[in-house]
Amino acid sequence: MNAAFAHPLRNGRTQCRLCRHFCRLKPGERGRCGVRAGQAAPPGLRTLVADGVAARHADPVEKKPLYHFLPGSLAFSFGTEGCNLDCSWCQNDAISRGPAETGRVNAVPATPAALVQSARAARCASIAFTYTEPTIFFELLVATADLARADPPLDTLLISNGYQSPDCLDALRNRITAANIDLKTFRDDSYRRWCGARLHGVLDNLKRMRAFGWWLEVTTLLVPGVNDDEGELRDMARFIRDELGPGTPWHLSAFYPCRRMRDRPPTPLSTLTKTADMGQEEGLWFVYTGNVPPPLTRPTRCPRCGIELVRRKGFRVEVRPGFDGACPQCGRVVPGVWSAS
Repeated sequence: MNAAFAHPLRNGRTQCRLCRHFCRLKPGERGRCGVRAGQAAPPGLRTLVADGVAARHADPVEKKPLYHFLPGSLAFSFGTEGCNLDCSWCQNDAISRGPAETGRVNAVPATPAALVQSARAARCASIAFTYTEPTIFFELLVATADLARADPPLDTLLISNGYQSPDCLDALRNRITAANIDLKTFRDDSYRRWCGARLHGVLDNLKRMRAFGWWLEVTTLLVPGVNDDEGELRDMARFIRDELGPGTPWHLSAFYPCRRMRDRPPTPLSTLTKTADMGQEEGLWFVYTGNVPPPLTRPTRCPRCGIELVRRKGFRVEVRPGFDGACPQCGRVVPGVWSAS
């Protein structure tokens, strides 16, 4: 299938303007994602993941993770193979990096209509573009989102590394309801070394997503010796507070040895707890810990009076009676999307 965001160049190459790598491809050559390829015929670019998925499942929305978006609901989740980043700690590299490293793209046939039908049959409140990087299956994402938002509408969720090109992000603006974005480090040299990307592009996109009016949450995987320095994490917390708002949930996730970092130790639970406390010290109202035993999962509390509003045990959710977006004790409005529109 012909791919979007193809820009012909004078030297016979085609520039892919889908993400911020802006790959320049000869016919037959693939981009960094492994699933977009140059071709001789116009527009000079094709996608290899337009008509199938690598994984699909009805997941609790908390698994994305989205804690302030329709708690307790199901999100029909799917993704294709491929990713435009190459993170050394990727916990899903079997499908994210397969096409770039082996040249093969594995998929189970699936149409946008069939995916939406499956979501409705499973009584899901939303469709989540996830598991790998949704940007790289843009054509399938857009076709599915457009069908999902028809009457009766399903919300659409983007679980992403946030490395879209400006044009790509503009095209997604009115097709996405909520997003969780990985903010992997807060140092540009770390982004380049460990992920093959640049920090400023992710920060710019986070600010634009906030301006779009999407519900937005941020996730950081804490990798020992890479991004667990207190100074760096305080800078990250301040960026979230100042640029995205103090009511933006920040998820701190535990690392476990994988991919090119099998020699690294898991994230100590004390690091997660200390960083969560630090985030709240810096003025963030909602800081959560993930990939941890259920007793360590933090509840959602009212930012004014502190009462518990949403309790979580793993992916099981208990919402306080009377909570519908405003604290039943003090009346404070709690940022989030707490009921279907």
